[in-house]
Amino acid sequence: MNAKSGSKAAAPQPTAAKLHAPLARLLRPLVRLCIRSGMTFPALAQLLRELFVNVAEHDFALEGKEQTDSRVSLLTGIHRKEVARLRGAGAPVHEAPAAVSLTSAVIARWLAAPEFTDAKGEPLALPRTAEGDAPSFEQLVASVTKDVRPRAVLDEWVDRKLVTINDSDEIELVEAAFVPSGEDDRKWHYLGRNLHDHIAAAAQNVTGAAPRFLERAVHYNNISPKLAKRLEARSRELAMDALKTANREANRALGKDKGGDARWNFGIYIYSEDADGEAEAKEGGKDSSKESGKEGGSS
Repeated sequence: MNAKSGSKAAAPQPTAAKLHAPLARLLRPLVRLCIRSGMTFPALAQLLRELFVNVAEHDFALEGKEQTDSRVSLLTGIHRKEVARLRGAGAPVHEAPAAVSLTSAVIARWLAAPEFTDAKGEPLALPRTAEGDAPSFEQLVASVTKDVRPRAVLDEWVDRKLVTINDSDEIELVEAAFVPSGEDDRKWHYLGRNLHDHIAAAAQNVTGAAPRFLERAVHYNNISPKLAKRLEARSRELAMDALKTANREANRALGKDKGGDARWNFGIYIYSEDADGEAEAKEGGKDSSKESGKEGGSS
């Protein structure tokens, strides 16, 4: 919780002992990703030192008082000389790369704007250009930015397999546009952003005084792999419907919004594994329509 937020009542903060087990479970897949990607423990430890100092310096400063090296050292357990060396380093990066922002904005418009979708809300196959107000790929890109030529966007998207060109020389959006893969740098940006927001929502829900964020899941244990696969497929359909609906409403609301510094993220995750995949203790019997997680919590 940010110390600058004043004296509002807050829920009791979890102790380090209580955090140990959930953090171990949370970090395990990230450690696996680090090892698979070639990031060593010393490199991760250095990053954590920088982030501990950065978070203590900026998020736990006392209002009206200068944040000193001694106080940051007290909050983090990092030696004061090391704190002095690290202050100013390791600042979190919030900005999305320009290419990521443009790609996301154009795809979001293609999925949301009525002139670029059919009666079912699905993205239309678009000609490269069209006369008048008829929808086209050129018009789509121009509705988002005038700084990049539509032909340049099309060439890049064809190369990245985000779109295909059909026999009628129309441009069609493909599934790769929704799920970055391969060497697409968007996947690394979304890894950080989406996990950050999910963890931030969950953290506020266990430390806040009142409900705020929706962070829930439906889960069943001890089921057959066949059923798990079927449930995963169905949940993908439900998830995509929800995401498309939220995107359409948000995109259309932008026209009447005066703008500002706020940010909103609506995310969905689906996960399935074998019962022993994470060496987890089995829970007796099958769960019956359980919901896990907490709805709410704010600082």
